Amino acid sequence: GYNNGNIDRILDVLKDENVTAAFFILGHLIESETELVKRMFEDGHAVCNHTFSHAQMTQKSETEFREELCRLEDKCFELTGQNLSKYYRPPEGKFDEASLCYAQKMGYKTVFWSFAYDDWDNAKQHSCKKAKKKILDNIHNGEIMLLHPTSSTNAEILGDVIREIKKQGYRFGSLDEIDP
Repeated sequence: GYNNGNIDRILDVLKDENVTAAFFILGHLIESETELVKRMFEDGHAVCNHTFSHAQMTQKSETEFREELCRLEDKCFELTGQNLSKYYRPPEGKFDEASLCYAQKMGYKTVFWSFAYDDWDNAKQHSCKKAKKKILDNIHNGEIMLLHPTSSTNAEILGDVIREIKKQGYRFGSLDEIDP
């Protein structure tokens, strides 16, 4: 969703490690960091919908829900010439039956995670050692790992984490592989 100066570093690590990721972006990122979003596409990453404004989607009518997602789609195409991948991650992971239905009617697959940790608060970042341990202690088959790019800790440890995961015999795949 947010940059905080780390996305370039993250993209560099992903490229160096030959790993692609799914980036769930917001409107402000595509507007203020268009070149970073273009690079996500150029580097082969999935660029996905996290809504235009990080709104609480369970409180939206179907029309309002559609407008949030379409506004981001339109802005992305306008600024990059690229279409978002048809994956949607609800802000804060909050959902209800109606919002899941709205996303599906728009052709989106709603994506959640099987691992996340409290990395979004820049004022309360874990040490690199603690963050790396937390991530690596929870690795599992089919994992969808949520890491926020606002975290300078995540940017710092990403290369080590990827190399250790590979060393353990895992590989990195795409959302398409998990839910074909």
